[in-house]
Order: sequence, then structure tokens, then C-alpha cells
Amino acid sequence: MAKRERNNVVYLRLNDKELWILKEKVKLSEHRNISDYLRQFIVEGIVYNVDYRYLRKYNYQLGKIGTNINQIAKRINETRSIYQNDIDELRKEMDKVWQLQKSMLSEQPYRQQ
Repeated sequence: MAKRERNNVVYLRLNDKELWILKEKVKLSEHRNISDYLRQFIVEGIVYNVDYRYLRKYNYQLGKIGTNINQIAKRINETRSIYQNDIDELRKEMDKVWQLQKSMLSEQPYRQQ
């Protein structure tokens, strides 16, 4: 058996309501288990849940915008000329990027447990 890093055991008694609250907080925190959650709480004094869903959405939208810009660049390279319509499309796509940036910055990336 491999030597354990943590070989000290602590017992904690909770009533039904306290145990329910603890389990709910662990679920919300996305920690693997109660021990992991409590260890972080003991060491750091506070537990944060960082929600990266807004970043995934942001990256997905940026990918779509990047695809549109690449299509415009391909058309410019094929025709060796750029049209006002292409410039307008690029400006529109960049406006989308800035809107996404503003949206991302307004999101709350974490909440205190």
C-alpha cells in the first residue's frame, strides 16, 4: 500500500440539517468530495467556486467570429482585392468581439460559499 500524504483523521458530528447544508455547498462548489471541500476551507479560510461557463460561451462565440473573419480573408486572398463590403463585414465582426468582451467582463466569475 502506498504511503498516504494525509494520515490524520478528524471526526465531525453534524445534525441532519448541517449535513444537508454541507453536502449542498460541496455540490455547488464542484469539489470532488466533502474532504476536499473542507481541506480548502481550513487552509484558505474561504471557499470560492469559479464558474468557467461564461468563458466557454465566450470562446465558442470567438471561434465563430474567427471563422467568419477567416472566410473573408480567404476571399480577399483569392481575388487579390478587397471590397467595401468586406471591410464592413470585418468591422461588424470586430464589433461582435468587443460586445463579447464587455459581456464577459460584466459576468461574475466566482461566488463566495
